[in-house]
Amino acid sequence: MRIADVLRETGLSRNTVTLMYRETAQKFDVDALDKLCRLFNCSVSDLLEFMDEEE
Repeated sequence: MRIADVLRETGLSRNTVTLMYRETAQKFDVDALDKLCRLFNCSVSDLLEFMDEEE
């Protein structure tokens, strides 16, 4: 799925989706996570991974 498809389906901004796609987002909006989970039929844990800073 292209970023443009995600934008169209979720109504999220290009900046929000691009930051998540490139894994450079510093924080996540709960509404954005909800829209992505609904689009991909997944849970938040499928989108996010906790990594210790030492790794």
